[in-house]
Amino acid sequence: MELRRAGALDAAVAAQVYLASRKGAGDLIPPAAHDDEDVHRWMRDVFLPYAEVWFAVEDERVLGLLGLQPPDRLEQLYVVPEAQGQGVGTALLDLAKRLRPRGLQLWAFESNTAAHRFYERHGFVVAEQTDGSANEEHAPDRRYVWRPASQHVG
Repeated sequence: MELRRAGALDAAVAAQVYLASRKGAGDLIPPAAHDDEDVHRWMRDVFLPYAEVWFAVEDERVLGLLGLQPPDRLEQLYVVPEAQGQGVGTALLDLAKRLRPRGLQLWAFESNTAAHRFYERHGFVVAEQTDGSANEEHAPDRRYVWRPASQHVG
């Protein structure tokens, strides 16, 4: 598997990975606040131009997506359903830790118990829980943080 930086021309592929992953999650993720066309536009016009986006690629097929925003936000981490449980998410998360060695933070929906297990297995701890009033889906969520062993969570 290769990890490579996504570019402006990768917006359609990034949107496909995002949409397939969310749809494949079923009830673990609340229904999207935007339709597919809006997601494609957002990837092209907002996310790819302003985030550091990486793909996990195998045999020229994009299996996963990682998006980072300064200074320490893991903004998106999605793996297509058929590649889940095969180390793709771990490879992307390990890359995120290497790129942000001082620490990371992210949000996960309260309903996404698979994500909770994944992040907690990789050293993330819950720093905050909300009622969802600040996210577009209006779904309860939790903020996770990861700090290297030499730093305290805060």
